[in-house]
Formats: sequence, structure tokens, C-alpha cells
Amino acid sequence: MSHPNAAASSVPGPGADGAAPRIRAKKSAKLQFTSTTLVLEAVVVLFATFTVYALRTVPSVWPDAVAPPTGAAIWTVGAVLMVVLVVLSRAVGTGPGYVAGSVVQLPVLATGLVVPLMFVVGVVFAAMWIVSLRLGGRIDRERAAYDAAHPETAPNVS
Repeated sequence: MSHPNAAASSVPGPGADGAAPRIRAKKSAKLQFTSTTLVLEAVVVLFATFTVYALRTVPSVWPDAVAPPTGAAIWTVGAVLMVVLVVLSRAVGTGPGYVAGSVVQLPVLATGLVVPLMFVVGVVFAAMWIVSLRLGGRIDRERAAYDAAHPETAPNVS
């Protein structure tokens, strides 16, 4: 049975110059998983920002020793964190991008100081980040090994 994307007439063979067919790299699973995690995290930070903004006028939320934050401060912090998450979602795929994505998990966890439920959400996203790095890397390695071992069945042979 042939792959649905494969040409029906023949199995890819050597190119016109007699060289083995070149296997084009698939989009990295690690890149897709980590990028998606950071974008979803940015959406959650948006909702957390809405929550803190709505709670700024509730006196029982803020301790007497702490003045409630202003709306401008809330939106500035929330917007900066959202922009950083979205920018990093495009920067992953490089060594420094993955490191920065790991470091940005800390400020997301720190939002739990203002909205305690964000500790739980931050831990969930940190776990998703770790799983994205490990599982995505494993999928990429297994894909590469399979494509190298079975070049005739690789759907992306040119």
C-alpha cells in the first residue's frame, strides 16, 4: 500500500544525477508543541489579567498593608508577559529560545502571588512545557530515524 501523498506511478528513486533522494525535514514536533504551549499560556495570562483588573476594586482581596494595584500597572504587567510569551513562541526552535521559554515559566508561576489559582495553572503549564520538550524531541528523533531507515516510504522525499 502506498502513502496517499506518494506518486502513483513509481516509488521515488535516485535523482537524475544518480544521487539518493533527498529527504526534506518535517516541521519539528518539539517546535510545534513548545510554541503552542507558550501561545496558550499567553491566553491564560490574558484571562488572569482580566481577573486581577476586576479584583482591584474588591477591598477584601488586598491586605491592609498593601495598596491595590492601579489598572495601568495591571495591564502593563499583563501585556508585557503576554508579549514575551508570544514572541518566545516564535523564537523556540533555537537553543536560547528553549532556555528563555523555560525561564518565562517562573513569572507565570509568580502570578500566583496575586491570584492564588495561578499557582496551579502555572504548575500545569510548566509540566506541559517539560512534556513538550521531552516528547517533542523524542518524536523528532524517531521520525528522523524512521525516515533514514526507510527512505523509499518517506512521504517527503524529493
